[in-house]
Amino acid sequence: MKVNKELDDSLKRLVLNDSGFVFDPMMGHSFTVNPSGLALLKLMQKQKDIELIKHQILHDFDVSTETLERDVVEFNEQLKRYLK
Repeated sequence: MKVNKELDDSLKRLVLNDSGFVFDPMMGHSFTVNPSGLALLKLMQKQKDIELIKHQILHDFDVSTETLERDVVEFNEQLKRYLK
């Protein structure tokens, strides 16, 4: 499973800071994410393979595989809607 091409292009333009503030300079939108969301965004900007991203999150955060699977799908769907 790979990050969607359209989403991948949108992710590349996002500006992130260490406190979880996310800015989309093209659309002028901003939002905040929690530490795991920030880690996920940073990984998604660098890595297209979802399985490698999930492996890294499992390593870095205390989360079950089932919870991670659900959260990654939900997060991706939210990003797709937000970054249109």
